[in-house]
Amino acid sequence: MNRKPLLYRPRRLRRLEALRGLIRETRLSTDQLVAPLFVRSGKRVKAAIPSMPGQFQLSVDQLVAECQDLSRRGIPAVLLFGLSDRKDEQGRGAYAKDGIIQQAVSAIKAAVPNLLVVTDVCLCAYTTHGHCGIIRTRQKVKGKSQKGKKTSVATSAGEADFWIDNDATLELLAKTAVSHAAAGADLVAPSDMMDGNVGAIRAALDASGFEQLPIMAYTAKYASAFYGPFRQAVESAPQFGDRRSYQMDPANAEEALREAQLDIDQGADILMVKPALAYLDVIRRLKEAFPYPIAAFNVSGEYAMVKAAASRGWLAERPIWWECLLGMKRAGADLLITYWAKEAAKFLREE
Repeated sequence: MNRKPLLYRPRRLRRLEALRGLIRETRLSTDQLVAPLFVRSGKRVKAAIPSMPGQFQLSVDQLVAECQDLSRRGIPAVLLFGLSDRKDEQGRGAYAKDGIIQQAVSAIKAAVPNLLVVTDVCLCAYTTHGHCGIIRTRQKVKGKSQKGKKTSVATSAGEADFWIDNDATLELLAKTAVSHAAAGADLVAPSDMMDGNVGAIRAALDASGFEQLPIMAYTAKYASAFYGPFRQAVESAPQFGDRRSYQMDPANAEEALREAQLDIDQGADILMVKPALAYLDVIRRLKEAFPYPIAAFNVSGEYAMVKAAASRGWLAERPIWWECLLGMKRAGADLLITYWAKEAAKFLREE
């Protein structure tokens, strides 16, 4: 039987690990990793998060110890999320000088000065209602409604009964970002999805002498079901309604390009896509459209799914999360925010 010879056989370069490594297109390195961490009040607190095995709510002293360990492993940055004991309708704990994030940033920078500290800028964990901004409500009176009244909203309130006052929220977000910068933050990351948030924060930082501090914009943050474990971790679930009026519709990809252009025009330095796995196409679109660093946030639900399946023996945990991180990089992400940062750093060192 005469066969035409195959001039190109892809398997030739797959035969040995040395050959596979020689031509590998996508590579991960420890210096691309950002570890998300949760900080709360108290001392010697390391409270397990049930829906996120291996992740903890940490008091400042425990947080510092964790940061020292991450730094020793070569991880260059952490992203801080705070749990506040002080909650009110204005989210004052977010921008208080002695707020939990402000305390944490100062402590980390004193103990591990070379570790980059990124801070989440939002109000949801600091408000009684759990939303990311200032609430305005429609109070029903004698069968009618009074628009614009600031009132307490019942947990049964529907989407038409309240809204977020976008521009009033911007002022508080800017105050929060400046307070983080004053505490020593290296980078701020507004996650609220208010229109104009990057511009308001950029202006406030510049006016306060922090013109060198970069902003990582949550450019395409989708109204996703993947955030469930995170909301348990920071105790920030909305007490009524949902966040679909300000976070992006999961069906939209072109909109992400418009969001990115707005963030760039307002002074963003890094663009983020959140979640990552269900939005790899969005990562790729942003990477191809804009010459800016792209961050992928490998969120809590993505982490929890793998952990749950691995605990039942349905999946092998390490190969799965490694493949997930490779997929984000292959899609175009330059930096990876992931709860597997420590495991990935260990794995890379072993390799």
